[in-house]
Amino acid sequence: MSSKFSPVLIIGGSGVVGSQAAKAIRRLHPDLPLAIGGRDLSRAQAVASEVGGATGVRVDLDRADLGLDDKDAFSAVVIFVKDERLTSMRYAQGRGIPYISLSSGTFEIGPEVAQYIHAPDKAPILLASHWLAGAAIFPVLEALSSYETVDAIRIGVLLDEEDMGGPAALADYNRITGNAPASLTVKDGKLHWASGQEASARYKSVDGVELDAAAYSPFDVMALATRTGAREIRLDLAYSVSASRRRGEPFSTEITLEIEGQSKDGEWVSRRHEIVHPQGQAPLTALGVALAVERMLGLSGGEAPKAGLYLPEVLIEPAYYVSRMKEFGTSFADR
Repeated sequence: MSSKFSPVLIIGGSGVVGSQAAKAIRRLHPDLPLAIGGRDLSRAQAVASEVGGATGVRVDLDRADLGLDDKDAFSAVVIFVKDERLTSMRYAQGRGIPYISLSSGTFEIGPEVAQYIHAPDKAPILLASHWLAGAAIFPVLEALSSYETVDAIRIGVLLDEEDMGGPAALADYNRITGNAPASLTVKDGKLHWASGQEASARYKSVDGVELDAAAYSPFDVMALATRTGAREIRLDLAYSVSASRRRGEPFSTEITLEIEGQSKDGEWVSRRHEIVHPQGQAPLTALGVALAVERMLGLSGGEAPKAGLYLPEVLIEPAYYVSRMKEFGTSFADR
């Protein structure tokens, strides 16, 4: 395998979602070398062998050099676990290579932003802690291309109880739901933190069954507030049984979008869009990471971005993202 790029270092690449991300990158870019990083070297090497064109490396987030050889060169760093020390971000900045972060809640974005502000010219930093790394926000933005103005965006997501993923994903879920003082929403045009009873909601599944849900605030809400100016924005998460499992099939993952606004022809419209991946959340998260990697390296969508602080929707075209979602097995239906 030959490539002008050094390997992309995927920290947490031997985990459930990280390994799928490596495979998604391999599918999109067969010649791009990868380094599967993890605490367990033998496990990382096993995943690397399965992916092909990859090596396994042991990563230690407690060390400034990540426990890697000084001679090791990488083209980008992707991290699937919460790095409380931001060691991996400083490592990328020190080498001037892109950094992609996936595990922060909206309420804990400050340390990463501060780290960027203190070294703004070092490397491109992509904060991609959106729902499933972009699987909700990009379909929203694609749908909004038919609107003149938007008033309300309501996103419902269902994570099946059997589809949490690995220990890192569970740790993120427990940390964010347990530590967040409230969930960010937009209410009456103002940023609003919902808590207690106000955070409770009902989610209507794609088969019509209603389930308990609660407000949740990945980066989608703050990004859409900035991008659209809608008066109401909210994302509610149902952690329950997916419609496919109620039918006796394996679990799936669901995203529903309810958008109200004025269409291009001046008509007031309210539309519901339903998005399902039959294999659950991991393939969509993996795809989002793969698309982020290719964009940060300039493999699609234009030249590689210069040093700066980015969100995925600033760099990737919604129509392209949605087309890739469909290519990777996602179904879309309008109601």
